[in-house]
Amino acid sequence: MSKKYTFLYLILLPFWGMAQLFPNLGGQRAGISAYTFLKMDISPRSSGMGGASLCQSGDAYSIFVNPASLSEVEGTSLGLSHTFWTAGINQTWFSASKPTKIGHFGVSMNYLTSGAMPVRTEFEPDGTGQYFYSYYSSVGATYSKQLTDFFRYGVSLHWVHEQLAQTSANTATIDLGFLYRTDFKDLSFGVNVQNFGFNSRLKGVWEIDSAFYNNPISLDNYPPPTVFQLGVSMIPYKTESQSIAVSLQLNHPNDNSENIRIGAEYAYKSLLFARLGYKINVKDQPFPTAGFGIRTRIGKHPLKMDYAFEPMQYLGAIHKVALSFQFNQEKRSEEPTK
Repeated sequence: MSKKYTFLYLILLPFWGMAQLFPNLGGQRAGISAYTFLKMDISPRSSGMGGASLCQSGDAYSIFVNPASLSEVEGTSLGLSHTFWTAGINQTWFSASKPTKIGHFGVSMNYLTSGAMPVRTEFEPDGTGQYFYSYYSSVGATYSKQLTDFFRYGVSLHWVHEQLAQTSANTATIDLGFLYRTDFKDLSFGVNVQNFGFNSRLKGVWEIDSAFYNNPISLDNYPPPTVFQLGVSMIPYKTESQSIAVSLQLNHPNDNSENIRIGAEYAYKSLLFARLGYKINVKDQPFPTAGFGIRTRIGKHPLKMDYAFEPMQYLGAIHKVALSFQFNQEKRSEEPTK
């Protein structure tokens, strides 16, 4: 009996150690950053795989996922995604990219709004009849280049704006990504530094009981939500019509605990896609994620539709939808003369 308990203890020891180790690696930093909308995943393909997308093939959302993979996108591409968050919060992303002889260039816009919120006071807790708004936006430019058959890099510059009632803040951030692919089952390694930038603080005029005060409260500086990411992926199973890609990613944020993302994507003839993912050590997200994609054409131009479902423990279900369109630059072959 003692041997059985010893054997069971040895099996459970690594899992117990992981449970003890992860919460201590940055959990005390939770909530120290601003502009947290910058790290909210805007890609349904990535979200369906639990966020383990650092090494996925390039698409219209590479500017967010890993700017290095933008160099893999063939032709001019457009991407539009929308996230339906809880409590009437909505987030929209738009991107466009174009290949040139010196590399790939892209632009993007990220916008999140909370909608109208009632102004409340201690004497009118149900609302004064007035409303205020909160929104966040980011515009950026990206450059990506393939240096060799295996190595790619990309860099993005963003200007970020926050508006909370009559106060606002601005900052600039940079993303820097690297991607290395091998010829063994598409084994790939990726590194990305996301949202590295300057501290900022809210400034403006506060309205209290119909009186205006210029910065009545002393606010501190806060950094953007910088995330250091490491990822690896491969395609262990691949035939002429089917393939399965698996990926693993480690995230090290400056404002929370380290976490691990695991994802898989099944593709059938590059037309239908099914995705599953799981996040380890991410609070409020103890459930698997899922998603699917459909690829079709408008004329000779590829059109892709993606959807992702992220169940959360307290905030409910998060839905993400996206459309991406690519202008095919290949010329149609001329008909043979009779």
